[in-house]
Amino acid sequence: MAGVELQFISWNLEMRTVVIIVWRILYPLLALAAAPFWMLKMLRRDGWGSGLLERIGIYQREMEFERTGAVYIHAVSVGEVLLALKVITEWRQKTGDHFVLVPTTATGMAVARDKAPEDVRVIYAPLDLGFLVRRVMKRLEPRVVVMVESEIWPNLIHETHRLGIPIGLMNARLSPRSGRRLKKFRSLVSPFLELLDHVGVPEKEDLARWQTIGVRKEAVVLTGNVKFDPSGSALPEKRLEFSAMLDQFPRRPVAMAISTFPGEEDYLDDVFKEVGYQSVIVPRHAERRAEVAEALDGNVILRSQFQQPLGSESFVIDSTGELRDWTAHADVVVIGKSFFQEGGQNPSEAILAEVPVICGPHMANFEPLVTELKEAGGILMVSSREELVSALQKIPIGQVKKARVVLEKHEGAIDRTISLFLRHKSLATN
Repeated sequence: MAGVELQFISWNLEMRTVVIIVWRILYPLLALAAAPFWMLKMLRRDGWGSGLLERIGIYQREMEFERTGAVYIHAVSVGEVLLALKVITEWRQKTGDHFVLVPTTATGMAVARDKAPEDVRVIYAPLDLGFLVRRVMKRLEPRVVVMVESEIWPNLIHETHRLGIPIGLMNARLSPRSGRRLKKFRSLVSPFLELLDHVGVPEKEDLARWQTIGVRKEAVVLTGNVKFDPSGSALPEKRLEFSAMLDQFPRRPVAMAISTFPGEEDYLDDVFKEVGYQSVIVPRHAERRAEVAEALDGNVILRSQFQQPLGSESFVIDSTGELRDWTAHADVVVIGKSFFQEGGQNPSEAILAEVPVICGPHMANFEPLVTELKEAGGILMVSSREELVSALQKIPIGQVKKARVVLEKHEGAIDRTISLFLRHKSLATN
């Protein structure tokens, strides 16, 4: 038995070496090929002048002034950054640790710089090249690296492990579809996944899925979903600035379509107006503002260029990082990417804001939560325009309360996640 185990370890080591070599050849080529599109996206999302040299390990701060021993949190874009900030707030109160927050996208960076506490170091994630990862890790000397959600970066995992720095995933949901896809490439991903020290997962079903593709059984822990933890500090709340804008529209209930994709804006806006709601549209990507305005025949007020409404306009929230608090101003929230695209968006913030939620039929990315909400009467799922009209006309009494009960099973997810990544610290101090 021991011989078989040694053979398996040796095979994984050899495969990891092969994958790293291939990745180090392909990744720079892919990065160069994608550079024009990436730079265009950065321009559209206001990414210039925000420290992009950090992507290749060049920093304005002198190395001698870097504070070492931080918790290094790798968060790709806006959603992951907000999730990381939610955890950082609680973690700092619990332990006094200091943090480096590392977004990948320009929009994620903008939100991180705007919302992170002053003493949280915010830098761009280095490109996933071995020498760059080593340079950053040796510069910062973090005591632990935390990747938000299902991030698998070969060099980040490989080089961090080689330097003896604990590394893991938090809130690592793995959908059945993603699990099946990764299982097909198990021989490629398992040599890296076996290096993870901690994987905190939101649902019981995630435990087996991660183990199936190579994560060690003892590394995977059920923490609950940080996104849905009602005890977190970043709860939605009304802002006077937002109320002042909405108060200038005619007095009527507010229907808010959140994180919408092309085709949904005009569809939902038309239904909202038919039923008698003030239509508020929050596109998933703020830079689509002109496209959304055109889809609504130009009869819109943009949040970024707010002016006195005449009365019939739709309100388009073309901002980044404000969605959570905008939901608190709605009378009903309708989830985008669930009508004409598949996957859906997060319903929890609206529920935490005590606002009833309606979604389309395509919410697979938020299973099993959505099924639990449906069974409990905590969300309305509609499959046609007629059903949507009916749902908006009569929202069941007690829907929000039933939804909150479903979310309560995730209460404490933040604390359990923090405790998971404090294990190495406690061992080091004993």
